[in-house]
Amino acid sequence: MAFNWSIFKTRSLTALVFVFIMLGGLFINQWSFFLLFSMIHFGCWVEYQKLVGKIDPAYREISFFHKYGVMIAGWCLMLYFTMDAFNFFGIRLHELGWWLGLMFIFLLPVIELLFAKNILLKNIGYSITGLIYISLSWGLLMEMTGISSGTIRPFFDVDGFGIEIPVIIILSIWINDTMAYIVGSLIGRIPFSKISPKKTWEGTIGGVILCVAAMFTLGYLLYGSVYDRVIHYAIIALIAAVAGTFGDLLESKLKRAAGEKDSGQLMPGHGGFLDRFDSLLLAIPFVWLYVRMFMNEV
Repeated sequence: MAFNWSIFKTRSLTALVFVFIMLGGLFINQWSFFLLFSMIHFGCWVEYQKLVGKIDPAYREISFFHKYGVMIAGWCLMLYFTMDAFNFFGIRLHELGWWLGLMFIFLLPVIELLFAKNILLKNIGYSITGLIYISLSWGLLMEMTGISSGTIRPFFDVDGFGIEIPVIIILSIWINDTMAYIVGSLIGRIPFSKISPKKTWEGTIGGVILCVAAMFTLGYLLYGSVYDRVIHYAIIALIAAVAGTFGDLLESKLKRAAGEKDSGQLMPGHGGFLDRFDSLLLAIPFVWLYVRMFMNEV
């Protein structure tokens, strides 16, 4: 596909705003981090419910309590996965998430029975899928802040709150997306998937290779001869780039089934919350598995 400077300019300008907000949320402190991803969590849920409602109109008929209760229940799941750094006036968000989660597990079915016009198992299934797809992913990201805490250089450590692994994942996704777009625009010829016709094999492979190379270089600049950590940077980048590509295809499939071009209008040239974070949502669980299996001592 031909390189479109107008589209690239729009995407670049809105990406700068996006990067500014993300950097603020990531690096100010643990509460800005939590607030940022809480907002993203609810934004993703609103768009997910809209898309599912267009795919299956029956989902639009869920009760008010079901619609917003499942979002709050998902947020409680995020709270549960927070680590010791998230302590508010002596109350750990982890414990708060546990008790609130138990309360919602009890209340939601009761309220649904009382207020729902029709109780359809498929609607419950859509909501459970959303909890796994959206809330669990952001929860696992919260947990990985604890894994990286205390093992990293000050640039990735905010008052003892470790954000190294989240930063690696987010940088990897951003580099992969950007490089795949540039390479695909310049030399892309072979379509990668019918789900997303603009993606090409050349762009996809080029994005992954350049992403891994960039993150390997960053790891080397930060850690020098500590090659185990440098290799971790490269492997996490590889996992994030590959899983993120399929995450993008998954969301494209969802939008196509709903008959929508974008999940929302959050950012010109980038779409909505799901458009911007679809890659991250699928990459996080796979990176989490790698981190848990191979990086507990890092």
